[in-house]
Amino acid sequence: MTLEQLLISKFQTLSPHRKQELLDFAEFLAQKYDSQSQGKLSNNKTTIRGLWKDVVVTDEDLDEAKKAVFKNISDWD
Repeated sequence: MTLEQLLISKFQTLSPHRKQELLDFAEFLAQKYDSQSQGKLSNNKTTIRGLWKDVVVTDEDLDEAKKAVFKNISDWD
């Protein structure tokens, strides 16, 4: 039995309400994947470089961040 035949067989056993739910879900999936494929074709990408272009991070900033993250390292057990 093919996948399509199996789906039709299962579909035929459902109540009208469940059939509508399944149709709604199938339409949702179709729209979701259609949107994703269109998004992949788009050239409107935001890069990390673009997000951070005006941000200046100094060595002191990095040192402070490391200290804040690792200040309680002994409690990580």
